[in-house]
Amino acid sequence: MGEAGAGAIGDYNCCTFSIKGVGRYKPTDKAHPFIGEIGKFEEVNEERIESICLKKDLDKVIKAIRTVHPYEQPAFDIYSLLFDPSETLKR
Repeated sequence: MGEAGAGAIGDYNCCTFSIKGVGRYKPTDKAHPFIGEIGKFEEVNEERIESICLKKDLDKVIKAIRTVHPYEQPAFDIYSLLFDPSETLKR
């Protein structure tokens, strides 16, 4: 993600925040689950990784995640921010 442009804040790069939790799903008959079986409810310990990126880098960051993520369909929550993370906040 960092090499694709995610996590640049001021003089730092590759910045992320993680939260551990439990993911739940039931694969349909068209799915190819990495963990679990078709039609059976599954619970998996997972880690949500949050980062920021400029809009111009979003497609590259998503492509980088898909390249290494084992799931057939990783989940993404994408929010627009009201500031430019490339600017360092002054104290």
